[in-house]
Amino acid sequence: MMSSWRQLELHPRIISALGRADVKSVRDVLCMSGPDLQRLTSLSASDVQQLLTSASLACRRQGPLPALVLHQREGHTLESGFRLSTGCPLLDRLLRGGLPVGGVTELAGESGVGKTQLALQLCLSVQYPIQHGGLNSGAVFVCTEDTFPSRRLQQLITEQSCLRSDVPSHVTSSLHFSDHVYVEHAADLVGGPVSLSPCTPITCLSPVTHCYCLSLGISSLMSDTSRAPLACSGSGPVCGCGLGGVSIQVTDIFSSSEEYLGPSYSTVCPALGLAWANQVMVRLMMRRLHMTVTKGDQDSSLRRLEVVFAPHLARTGQDAAVWKEGVQGVET
Repeated sequence: MMSSWRQLELHPRIISALGRADVKSVRDVLCMSGPDLQRLTSLSASDVQQLLTSASLACRRQGPLPALVLHQREGHTLESGFRLSTGCPLLDRLLRGGLPVGGVTELAGESGVGKTQLALQLCLSVQYPIQHGGLNSGAVFVCTEDTFPSRRLQQLITEQSCLRSDVPSHVTSSLHFSDHVYVEHAADLVGGPVSLSPCTPITCLSPVTHCYCLSLGISSLMSDTSRAPLACSGSGPVCGCGLGGVSIQVTDIFSSSEEYLGPSYSTVCPALGLAWANQVMVRLMMRRLHMTVTKGDQDSSLRRLEVVFAPHLARTGQDAAVWKEGVQGVET
């Protein structure tokens, strides 16, 4: 961290305001939202944005990479072997270990099919150590709906020992899940980006625009050759999250022709369309089946998670259901 605000390229007015507000470190700034900083420092929105940008740049371990370099290393990231587990062996088997580190994964499906459930599950999965399918990091959830589903997140946290029975209990109990899921509300698409250090993961949700994204990262792997995962979900356009790595874009669907998705989805396609599709490496589709499955005292509508396209995956699928402990594959 910077030992003094004067080491950053900030206007003296901003430095004075930080002193009056007793904001001592870059960490303090990055842990607050833009509106909170405005209230605390009485700075203008443009001054706060300059402050957030400077603080983020101060934490960045390396400069931006040219697009050509990223393109040349695209194949390497798929072969790096790093995967973010979904928390379910059956879903991980479908994805050959989980979400690949390096690229954008889109998860599309109708409203209420379980996209948000899976996004929340990934917010917890990313916090596990690498040897247990995680990335030893956290998530920031940028949300444009009225309320963040905090009660559901807390339920998933409570049920982690049940969902992740493959992980030793002392590992699960040592993780402070709530402390590493950060929630940021954005009133609209131009409300301003969230400024974070390069080792901080992001989750963005925006049902208002019907699109949200989740970015998950790991500080020890944050380099030019090994980038952290990003995931997105919903059903409309949203600002991209710039931390790179694995990314899930979750979108709702609308009627279209079969040329977008193939015969198994002859009447639907993701709402973001071709503009976003050109940035997607992996596209997954989740749909609800007309069946109900039972586990103990729980009932759930059966879902189907299918691979629409991916350079490293076959076009196949896996039945799944949403239980109180999370989204899990179902053997049928």
